[in-house]
Amino acid sequence: MLTIDPRCREQPYGDSVKTMNYLRNCWYAAMWSEALKRGALVAATLLDEPLVFFRDLMGQPVAMDDMCPHRLAPLRLGKLLPDGRVRCGYHGLEFASSGLCVKNPQGNGHIPPNCRVKTYRVVEKHTLVWIWMGDAAPDESLIPEFSYLDANSGYDVGRRDTITMDTHYRYIVDNLMDLSHASFLHDGLLGNEETIFADIQVRQEGPYVFVQRDMNNVRPPLLRDLLFKRDGANVNMWQNIRWSPPSAVLNDIGTYAPGTDRKDFSGQLGCHILTPATADTTLYHTAAARQGPLGAVAEEGDETFKARIAELRTFAFKEQDDPMLKAQLENIRKHPGATPRMLAIDAGPVRCQRILDALIAAEQKKSEPLKEPVP
Repeated sequence: MLTIDPRCREQPYGDSVKTMNYLRNCWYAAMWSEALKRGALVAATLLDEPLVFFRDLMGQPVAMDDMCPHRLAPLRLGKLLPDGRVRCGYHGLEFASSGLCVKNPQGNGHIPPNCRVKTYRVVEKHTLVWIWMGDAAPDESLIPEFSYLDANSGYDVGRRDTITMDTHYRYIVDNLMDLSHASFLHDGLLGNEETIFADIQVRQEGPYVFVQRDMNNVRPPLLRDLLFKRDGANVNMWQNIRWSPPSAVLNDIGTYAPGTDRKDFSGQLGCHILTPATADTTLYHTAAARQGPLGAVAEEGDETFKARIAELRTFAFKEQDDPMLKAQLENIRKHPGATPRMLAIDAGPVRCQRILDALIAAEQKKSEPLKEPVP
């Protein structure tokens, strides 16, 4: 079990952050299902690799390298044909959803051997398109549990957003797993001076790491007040953050009145599903749903109210988190020998990073070529 001394101490970031290695035998959220329309090619760069997505004739999502094997032109500049083939926009070669070249309109029509585009296993679950970019056999049981996003979940899910963050995804994981920063970076919106002090507990259950924060009898920040009684009166609040490797976070928050039963609360379930695009950019998929019996129930389902909550969420991530994390990454690169001094509040982030380091190291060890025996 990981323990963190309450006093400051050195704790370097893992080598995988420094070298920009990725865990590959896992599922990454490529986009929301609603973003992948029939009849369209959708380009996306994931794990530093340009990809193109589309739906086949049955409506199933397909992902392949965004590169024609002929002259290596990007397929995203081509066309998805009515018969489900992808036509390269440069010389017209056509590819089936399997990636195999099935038509060469040039000259005698000869198709060179191995003229195909690499494809990836893709599935839809929890209203997201997930992609497996590793060499191991895809295991759908490894898709993290976000069933509250499903259409039949009973939750009224608000707007589904994807924000591009200008930093490495692992710094966003740190940011989410230590929400003590909300009292400063999001002062008045997600936290305030009274929410600085919290009872913090860290635990691990299977593949998930949880960080529980409880703040009692505090003045509610704006978002909590909007989701509760909107009277500014002191409240008890909790944040229960769940991480699963490599980068999917569920934030379970709740607010209730001091001296009342904890079950009489108003809260929100929020997904923070991160997909590394490049070493400097991350796709941040987010959506939230109300939960609990109390709060502004009269506005449940009110699209205007849900839009306001979504705008506040986007503002916090893009206008407050993003500039800070981008500047942090710049500092780290300018001072490659520097190591952060960890505090007690860093127990959750450190555990997640160590787990991820171990998974990446184990994966890379398996992929190392066999060495010739020493004579």
